[in-house]
Parts: sequence; C-alpha cells; structure tokens
Amino acid sequence: MRIAEISSPDLRPSLHDPRPHALSQIQSSLEELDRHPPGTPLRPTLSADLRHSLTQLSSIATPLSNSDKLQVWKVSYRLWNSCVDLSNAAAVHSSSSDSGHRNISDEQHAFIRHVAADLLVLAADVTGIPSPAFKIASFFHKTGLIWHDLGKFELASTCFEKATDLTSKLEISTISGEEERKLLLDLSIARSRTAWEVQDRNLAVNLLNRSKSVLFGCAANYKQLANQYMIFGKTVLSKNETSSVNEALKLMNEALDLCEKGLRIVKRESETLGLKELRSRTLRFIAASHLQKDEFECVLKCVRVLREGGGDHHPSLSVLAMKGWLGLGRNGEAEKELRSMVVDKGVPECVWVSAVELYFQAVGTAGAETAKGVFLGLLGRCHVSAGAAVRVVHRVVGDGVGSGGGRVRAKVVAELVSDERVVALFGGEKAEKERTAMHALLWNCAADHFRAKDYETSAEMFEKSMLYVPYDIPHRILRAKGFRVLSLCHLGLSQLDRAQEYINEAEKLEPNIACAFLKFKIYLQNNHHDNAITQVQAMSTCLDFTPDFLSLSAHEAVACRALPVAIASLALLLNFYSMGKPMPTTEVIVLRTLVTILTQEAGNESEVLKYMKRAHARLTELGPDRFFGKDESGKRERNWFSVNLWNIGARTGKAKNYELCFEFYRLAAEFYGLTVDGEIEENNVMVCKSLILTVSAMIADEKQRKATLLDTEVKNAIELLDRAGKILMSTSTGTRPDDDQFTIEPDFYFIYTLEAYDLHSRLSDTGPQQLSLIKSFASSKSCNPKYLLNIGLNASQGPLSNPEVATFALNACLSALLASPSPDYQSVALIIRRLIFVGAIHRGDTDDEAVYGMYKQAYRIMVGLKDGEYPIEEGKWLATTAWNRAALPVRLGHVDAAKKWMNLGLELAGKVPGMQTYRSCMEDFVSGFEKKLHGNENRPHK
Repeated sequence: MRIAEISSPDLRPSLHDPRPHALSQIQSSLEELDRHPPGTPLRPTLSADLRHSLTQLSSIATPLSNSDKLQVWKVSYRLWNSCVDLSNAAAVHSSSSDSGHRNISDEQHAFIRHVAADLLVLAADVTGIPSPAFKIASFFHKTGLIWHDLGKFELASTCFEKATDLTSKLEISTISGEEERKLLLDLSIARSRTAWEVQDRNLAVNLLNRSKSVLFGCAANYKQLANQYMIFGKTVLSKNETSSVNEALKLMNEALDLCEKGLRIVKRESETLGLKELRSRTLRFIAASHLQKDEFECVLKCVRVLREGGGDHHPSLSVLAMKGWLGLGRNGEAEKELRSMVVDKGVPECVWVSAVELYFQAVGTAGAETAKGVFLGLLGRCHVSAGAAVRVVHRVVGDGVGSGGGRVRAKVVAELVSDERVVALFGGEKAEKERTAMHALLWNCAADHFRAKDYETSAEMFEKSMLYVPYDIPHRILRAKGFRVLSLCHLGLSQLDRAQEYINEAEKLEPNIACAFLKFKIYLQNNHHDNAITQVQAMSTCLDFTPDFLSLSAHEAVACRALPVAIASLALLLNFYSMGKPMPTTEVIVLRTLVTILTQEAGNESEVLKYMKRAHARLTELGPDRFFGKDESGKRERNWFSVNLWNIGARTGKAKNYELCFEFYRLAAEFYGLTVDGEIEENNVMVCKSLILTVSAMIADEKQRKATLLDTEVKNAIELLDRAGKILMSTSTGTRPDDDQFTIEPDFYFIYTLEAYDLHSRLSDTGPQQLSLIKSFASSKSCNPKYLLNIGLNASQGPLSNPEVATFALNACLSALLASPSPDYQSVALIIRRLIFVGAIHRGDTDDEAVYGMYKQAYRIMVGLKDGEYPIEEGKWLATTAWNRAALPVRLGHVDAAKKWMNLGLELAGKVPGMQTYRSCMEDFVSGFEKKLHGNENRPHK
C-alpha cells in the first residue's frame, strides 16, 4: 500500500553539510527505482548500496537539522512508494513460470522497505510530522509482515522489535487514535506469530498475554486476540501428541475466556455473531482436545453446553457425542446419537456415513449385526438409489485394509451387499453403470484383502462381487476372471480341492494360459512335481502363451522348494532363445538363475558345469557384448559367472573332486579373460590365478587317480602355465598400477613355480630350464625363505630330483635366513643337513671339500650362540657325522683327511651341550691315534 508522500520546500543540503554524498547516493538509487521497468528483477547490489549509504549517513556524528530530517522522511516515503509500485506491477506481470524470480524480487523489495524504515529512525525526533514514532513503527510493522510471509523470521523479528521499542516509550493512556491502538495489538500479535514460527513458544504465548493490555475495550480486538490463541491451540492439537494436548487446552481456554469477555462489552450485532461463532468453534476444539485425552465426560459436557447454551447444531457435535459415549462404553447412547443423525435431514451424508464407520470400528465384531441393522434402516429411511448405495458402501469400506477395522467392515459390507433388497436396486439395464461401480468397489476391496493375505475375507468379497455380474455371454470373460481369483484365494487358504473346482469352471468359460498356470500352481501345492513338469510343457501349447510364464513358473517352483520343477521350467525357456524369437529377458539372466538354483543343493556340480559350458558356447557364438550386454550391466554379468566358477571350483577342490575342479577353473579363466564393451583387460590377475589352479587341479587329479599324465596333457598344462607366466612377468615388471587388483599374492607365484618345475621335470633336457625358473622366482618380490626351503626340499628328493636346483634354492634360503635379524636356526639346521645330504649323495667323494665346507659353515654359525639356540639334536648329528667321516680315511691310512674330520667333530662337539662324554672319548681316541701314528713313525723300517 502506498503512503502519501511528504510535501516540503526545496530542502537540498548546503555546500557545508557533511551529508551530501550519502544523501545523493540514496537519491541516485531512488531515481534508479523510479526508472526500473516493471516485472523485471532489480539490480542485485541495489539494496546493498542503499544499506551502505544508510550506514554512512548514520555514522556521521553531527546531529541532523530539522530540514535534513524532513528530507530523510521524504526520501524514505519515496523509497517505500517506489517498492509498492514495483510490487504491484510485478503482480500484474507474474506467472507460474517465473516464481523463482518473483521470490528474489520480493526479497529485494523487502530489503528496500527495511532501509526506508531504518532511514526514519535517523530522523525520529523530527518537528512538523504528527506521531512520528507510530509512523516509523508502522513502517517496521509492515516490513516485518513481508519478511514473515517470505519465511525470513529473524528479519521479521528484528522489525517487530524495533517497532515495539518505538511504541513502548509512550504511555498507553495517552494513545487515543484508533489506528494507533490497533497497531499496538497487531504488532504484539505479529511478534507472537514470528516467535511461534521459530519454535520459541514461551515467548509467543507471553506476547499474546501482553496483548491483553492493549485491547482498549474493543470487541473486535478481543475477537482478534482470541482467534490467534485458537490458531495456536489448533496447531498444537494437530500434532496429535498426548503431551501437547494440555498446552492446546490452555490456549483454547484463553481464547474461550476472551470470547466471553468480548461478548460482555459488545455493542454491535455483527460483532456479537462473530464472537459467538468463534466461541462455538473454540468449544468444539476444546471437546476434540478432551477426546484426544480420552476425557469423554468433558467431551459430552462441551457438547451439552453448545447444544443448550448456544443452540449450536453443527454436524460434528453428534459425531463428538457419539465418540464420547463410545469411549465411556455406553454403546446404547452412541447408537442413539447415530440414529439421531439419520432423523436429522440437516446432517450431510458424509457425516453420518463417517459416523456409521466409526461405530463399526468401535463396536467391533460383537456389534456387527446391530451395525448392519442401523445401516439397512438408514438406507430404507433415505430411499437410497443404486448410486447412493454405491457411495454408502464405498464410505463403509473405507480406504482398504489399512484404514483400521477393515475385516469387520468387509464382513458387514458382505452381509449388506448380499441382502436381496440391495441386490434388487441394481437390476435392469438402467443400473448398469452403478452395477459396474459396485462390482469394481467389491473387487478392489477383495483385492486389498488378498494383498494383505487375508484370503478368507478376500474370497468372501470376490464371491459377493459376482452377485453383480450378469449371467450372459458379454460378461462371460468377467465371470471366468472371478472364478480364477477365487481359485487363487483358496490356493492361499490351502483349500486345494475348491481351488481345483474354481479353475475348472474358469477353464470351461475361457481356456487360456492363466488357467493353465493356476493348474500348475495347484500341482505344486500338492507336491505333484511330475504333474507340474507336464503342465509346464502343456503351457507352451496355449494360444496366448508367452515365455514369461515359464520364468514365472520357475519362480513359483523355487518358492515351493520344488527345484526340479524350476530347473525344468528354465531349461525349457532356454530352448526359445535359439529360435531367435523376442524374449522378455536376456539369456544370460536365465542361465544365471538356473545356475543359482542348481547351486542351492550339493551334488549338482555336474549339472552346473553343463550349463556353464552352454553359457560359454553361447557367448562364443554371440560374442560377449551380445551375450552379456554392454556397459556396467554386461561387466557385472561377466563377473558373476567368473566369480561363481571360481567359487564352485574352490568348493569342488576342497571336496577333492579334482576332475570337476579342473573344469571349473579352466572355464573361470576363459570368463575372466573376456572383454566387455571394449574395456581394458582388468581381470588378468584372476585369469592368472585360475590358470595356476587349473594346473594344480590336473596334478592333484593325477595323484588321486594314481595315474600319470600323458605327454599331450603335460604339454597342455605347460601351455596354460606359459599364459600364466606372461601375466606374472607383466605384473612383476611394473607395467600395471600399484593396486591390489593388479597384484598377485606370493602364494600363487610359488604354486606356479612348483607346478612349472614339476611339469618341466617330466620332459627331457629341461634341467637348465628348471634352474632358470627357480632363479627367476628367487629374484622376485614374492620369494621368501619358506618358499625357497620348500623348493629345495622338493628338488632334493624323489625320482625327478635336481641337485643343482636343490643346492641353489637351499643356499639362497640359508643366506636369507642368516641375513634376518632373528634367524630361525631350526630351519638353518635343516638346510645344512639337506645340503650335506645333497653334496654327499649326488657329488660323492669327488667333492669332499664342499661337504667339509658345509660342516665348517655350520660350526661358524654355532660360534657365539647361546646353549640350545642351535637345535641340540642337529648339533649332535653334525658332530657325530663329521667324526664318523674320519673312519674311512683312518682305514685307508689317509692321515691328513682323518685328522681334518676328527678335529672338526671335536670342534662341533664342543659347541653342543650334553656332548662332554662324547668329546672325552673323541679326545682319548685322537691321543691314542696320534701315539700310534708316532709309534709307527719311530719303528725301524724293514
């Protein structure tokens, strides 16, 4: 709303005024507002510029002269009126498509109005303008209302508080103007509403209580304040929380008290009617509040006051009274209220139908007969037509099963619609539309109960719906549909004989795939799996057959745990893919489902392998993109098959079924190696692992069968390992990112090495190749002493042993162990013993120094160790075997060799706890040997 602008002479600031710059900036912004085309957004920085100019103006310490103040008032009014003009123009040009721009424009206008109000504060004590404080407060009040409507409650509260500060300085008794008095009340109520919106309820109620002091004995003010109390009470009551009802009652009672006081001072008839109407509404809400608290006596008291004191005949009073009586358990009084609504023609149909529904819900099954009698009496008194009967039944049925008491209402409706008088309303062609509506209503109610798995109620309602289907040829299909759903209901109730009867009747009227499928379900429920499989095959002969039913049959069979039936259904479905017909789902999904079903029971691995091979054959025929699909879905399908092949291979390997294990891992390698939608090969690591485990399964199967692999099989296995080896090399040379998905665990590299060593040992002239293989593994990051020890032990024994490989692996292992901070001396002792064994067996006496070197190395290792740190038994073995190696040189007279070994045995025995006795004997023998040796040297030669 525009405000009349202030007329004044030319009040331009003098040259010596310190405020010309700020005022000129505001004047410039004002001229921009005047030139601004309507219906377009303002410059975004306009409000900020005005606020900056205002800050500059207020920061000047020199007080404003009265002429300056009048100039400020004039500028403020012009700003306000420009915003009003722009807002009105924007309202004319607004549309639903530019609501976002309109909201932004409204906020800009509110900011400018806020600046206009703040300008007036700078000139609040102006001379020549009547009631300046109230005018400024009015600016802030109107601006605050705009902020409130825009949801900017903090800004609205700021405006209201500034307005309150301006008016609070005046004595209430000195305020005589009607507009000024109304502003005080409006301002207080507006502050209260804003506080309520920001969840500060205590302040909101406190402000309403303060408002009682500015009513000025005006009935309209009493009504306005009472209405605000009632609005707050309704808001609290609408939350439907028990803890909030007391608060709502307090607010409603305040509203009621204000209405009573207003009625005492009212002067005009129109005001009397308004206050009485507000009082009646308040009392009705008070009754509803007591109803939420289950204070039924108070509810009835409120109703009695309204009926007797105010003559209120609002339709809700009968409903409130009925609820009150029902709450007190006085169903007879509640029934009277219900019957009074039937007699009262002023009660709308929706009200008494709702009351009947509430009565049904409250009385329950025990009062169903009474409720039905009331309902039929209601229909009789009102002379209900077929259309009205449909509406009434619709109200009683409610919103379905979830509306509360649905089963009770369904029972009452079933008895009602089966009454001959009601059925007669729908006879003839004239009632065809209503008959169709009644059938649809009952059908939908039955369907709701069916979805809620209340099959008994559902069957009853479907039977009643068929009362509204004529026995003629045009409705033959509808009757068949009814028989089919009845068959479904009795299936749900496990009444299989009745289900069979209904589906037979439906098949007579309309033989189709739906009937064939329901027969299939009945066979499943009866656990007649052979008949069910036969019925699946019969489905494909129906004229309206689609492959969807085979998929659905499989799902039903899985739900009944009839896995052979599900497998038969999916296997039959697979046959349609080779025909090239359009299918509802992809072949890969069917195969995936079939494999999933087969894997639910143990012992089906051979069948799983058969369908996995079929999947591989089909993808070879169609190509990965056509078989799996493209994008991420195709990759997920590929990965599913790959992972399941891997997992089943692991399971069969754990069960020691290595023949199947080999097949599954071989297929897993093939699936992992496929690329979908031109992706970069990311599964090479899994391909490598699958290939390694494939060969492992072949070798394990060979050992289990106690047979020997043929040369062709060995070469095939070597080819598989060659493929794996290339991937291993690519990962070890750093051509892949440093990520877990591109790295292979050391165990697999070790298994690959052992397998390659084993297979190459079966071929001739592969010794150097074996040694190269082990050296390559030893130089890799995957190698550790444990693996080298295993390789060395494996290569040092058996018919296909390789002493060079054993020596290299054991020496490498020994070096790694001795280089560790805490060597495992048990393993060290084992390696030394094995190296001595390899040197003695494979080199014999030709390399005695090498064996002696190993003993000497063992001695050097034992030097400095604590007692028992080096395995005692191994130490004794070293000492005794070294001593025993002197026996042959002694016999042969090789004195130097004998001394060498005997001295070494003595040295080793000195490092082993518990060998003191042995050492004494050894020393005695050595001294005797030397005496004998010297005696021989002094004896004269013949």
